[in-house]
Amino acid sequence: MTKTPQEFTKYERARIIGARALQLSMDAPLLLKVPEKELDVFNYDALRLAEKELDSGVLPISINRPLPIKREEKLKEIKIEELEKEEKEGEETEAEKEQKEEQAEENAEIVQEEKAAEVADIKTEEEVEEEVEDAGEDSGSGDGEDMGGED
Repeated sequence: MTKTPQEFTKYERARIIGARALQLSMDAPLLLKVPEKELDVFNYDALRLAEKELDSGVLPISINRPLPIKREEKLKEIKIEELEKEEKEGEETEAEKEQKEEQAEENAEIVQEEKAAEVADIKTEEEVEEEVEDAGEDSGSGDGEDMGGED
């Protein structure tokens, strides 16, 4: 069984390399056999050596990434609560829709009644002429009642 190298995030890499570089700077033994020429190229830099060890996969380091615990009971409770809320909102919106429809119908009836009243108040030209003639006959009859005369 071969172990596949674990993929690390850039933050995990930085932490591992830093920790291993600290160990190397405090005279910890190298886990890789590095020739003297390469050490001279690295200038005995602990960070470079730690990075080379990490990249080669010889560091016995593993990262434990804990995941949140999901409990089915809790998930079911949350789903039930969400469904209840949606049902309540649905009922409220249906009731509001019914009220709005009723108001719209009432408003339409009122508008129709007002239009009918306006039509009833409008007189034809013939009716207006008859009223003017009747008013003229009443004022010329001489009943003694003046509509705006002198005292």
